[in-house]
Amino acid sequence: MNRINEKLQASKKLLSIYFTAGFPSLNDTVSVIEALEASGVDFVEIGLPFSDPLADGPTIQASSTKALKNGMTTAILFEQLKDIRKKVAIPLIIMGYFNPIMQYGVTKFCKKCAEIGIDGLIIPDLPVQEYHNEYKAIFEKYGLINVFLITPQTSEKRIRFIDEISNGFIYMVSSASVTGAKNTFGNIQSSYFERIANLNLKSPQIVGFGISNSETFKQATTYAKGAIIGSAFVKHLDTFGVSGIASFVKKIR
Repeated sequence: MNRINEKLQASKKLLSIYFTAGFPSLNDTVSVIEALEASGVDFVEIGLPFSDPLADGPTIQASSTKALKNGMTTAILFEQLKDIRKKVAIPLIIMGYFNPIMQYGVTKFCKKCAEIGIDGLIIPDLPVQEYHNEYKAIFEKYGLINVFLITPQTSEKRIRFIDEISNGFIYMVSSASVTGAKNTFGNIQSSYFERIANLNLKSPQIVGFGISNSETFKQATTYAKGAIIGSAFVKHLDTFGVSGIASFVKKIR
């Protein structure tokens, strides 16, 4: 069984942390992953930096810019992660845009992910239908879960199609805006979380965008299986470095 599906069977609410590979320094990638696992995080989302990150807010955009300036590339990331399964056991997901994956070669990329122990991919700009028609067989051949995103504007018909073809969890974007930390969620988000829960989807939902502290984590996981923290963690990592990771995670739950 894929490590993502194993983790989704846990009774607790799950915490996933996103960070940008090659940030703050080029060679911090593995150290960040190890520290996150040691701190009790359930998933790690490894951001593959891209020069035109349309869905990312200013904090993650800045981290991507710095990582690229540090010299991070797809090939270097794979080299850094080649022995990662000798060190960590939790699910690892690469999150990135489709352009660098296409440039590397989709089949080659998926094969490399399988070789090093990546469990899934999140590709915000890969259309669901295009994935289903052209790439699903490749992902499945290499045992990779493709995680799809839904937003408050996603139609019920589309949500149910995504649920039907998903074999992991659904990434539930908390709002239509770009990524960024918030201190609390309002009634609009809370109603959205409840509405999706009432659809009784077969796929668990994990909420992303806007989670930054214990309050927003608790709000996001009232109806969902877990939550993802990105911008708030990247900002903390930039300020306190790898040694400050444990203190950040401890404040969330």
